[in-house]
Amino acid sequence: MTVLKTLTRAFVITLVLISTAFAATLEEAKAAGLIGEKQDGYIGFVQASVPADVQALVNDVNAQRRQRYEQIARDNGIDVRDVAKLAFTRALEATQSGNYVESAPGQWSRKP
Repeated sequence: MTVLKTLTRAFVITLVLISTAFAATLEEAKAAGLIGEKQDGYIGFVQASVPADVQALVNDVNAQRRQRYEQIARDNGIDVRDVAKLAFTRALEATQSGNYVESAPGQWSRKP
């Protein structure tokens, strides 16, 4: 039983560290002006050319968001686009000053 507890703790610690690294990378990409929050509730590319690891990160985050939005929409009997719009509103509030947000489709501006 002790071995199982030790393995479980190690697994949990690993998950926490991975999650923290994942979040830090996302925030770093936002701070660098490579990506920003889109009006449709997803992450978008501010720059025309971004490194492959940032592209992969955005794809992963957007896939996770899509799954979560779909689940919320199903649970509440509403359209997934409405969930995504609400998510954008919340993401806009949480966005750090100086990071990019989509002010109109395809148009980016820095949050004051």
